[in-house]
Amino acid sequence: MKNWKLLTLLMAMMLLVLAACGSKDKEEGTTSTEGEGQQEENKTEEAAYSVTIPGSTIEGRDGNTVFEEVTLDKKPEKVVVFDNGFLDTLDALGVEVTAVVQGSMPAYLSKFEDSKYENAGTLFEPDYEKLSSIQPDIIFISGRAAAAYAELSKIAPTVYVGVDNKNFLESFKANVELAGKIFDKEQEAADAFAAYQAKVDEVKAATGASEEKALVVLGSEGALSAYGSGSRFGVVHDVFGAKQADDKIEASTHGMEASFEYVLDVNPDILFVVDRDAVVNENGESGTKGAIENEIVSGTNAVKNGKVFYLNPETWYLSGGGLQSETSKAEDVLKAYK
Repeated sequence: MKNWKLLTLLMAMMLLVLAACGSKDKEEGTTSTEGEGQQEENKTEEAAYSVTIPGSTIEGRDGNTVFEEVTLDKKPEKVVVFDNGFLDTLDALGVEVTAVVQGSMPAYLSKFEDSKYENAGTLFEPDYEKLSSIQPDIIFISGRAAAAYAELSKIAPTVYVGVDNKNFLESFKANVELAGKIFDKEQEAADAFAAYQAKVDEVKAATGASEEKALVVLGSEGALSAYGSGSRFGVVHDVFGAKQADDKIEASTHGMEASFEYVLDVNPDILFVVDRDAVVNENGESGTKGAIENEIVSGTNAVKNGKVFYLNPETWYLSGGGLQSETSKAEDVLKAYK
């Protein structure tokens, strides 16, 4: 009888051990299945991301540059930017970047001069060694860095994000939408552009109600150049609707050479001045204001009526084409019509 009881006890213990092992195997199987499921989900998310950026041909001073089509199969994490305007837009959308051109940074983007960001070189001379070590996922460039495209594209997919001055609003909108699409910020991009468009409409209402004619000039080392529709600062007329004091200005990157006598002959009601010296000179010294406010130009309606406006050179000269800079431009022009 005692042997029978002992045998029964041993069998019960064996059943308990077998049950415990079975339970452990089941748990391990569940964990393994969950892990495999998570991996499959991650793969599905990666497969769902696909952005194709069409190629383009850009006309430059040294001939045309052909930019190849770029296809991204995952959201870029290491981002290099050679254009302050596009950097401005990425910043406005909350996109983090890895490397920038720190030597030509406007004050409102000065946070990118921090050591947490890599210095990518200059607009005309990228630091190829530094970029190779970074191993970026994408590089954004515009006209000034276009000559470096061939070498940059060997390091990472390189995308042109310069704006088209002859078709500014559409190309600017396309850039904002591109940033939103690449970095999964499409709603943020749409909302930001809508806010900019609302500001543009406000300026156009003011310029449309005025008969005043405007002239935009760039001051550099005492010399002047004039800009009209389709030019670098053509947004004054093409986007904001300001009437032109001279509709025969040749559209070019560096503007049309102009004299003080020319400004007097054109006789603008509003004179917009971009002071290049104030941002390119190391100490900010400039002779532009002294050159503009002379006896010849003082004969214009703009001077007589106190309508000479010095535009913010950081947004107009250093970083145009960004959500923040273009909104600032709209506010600059609006001041002249209040």
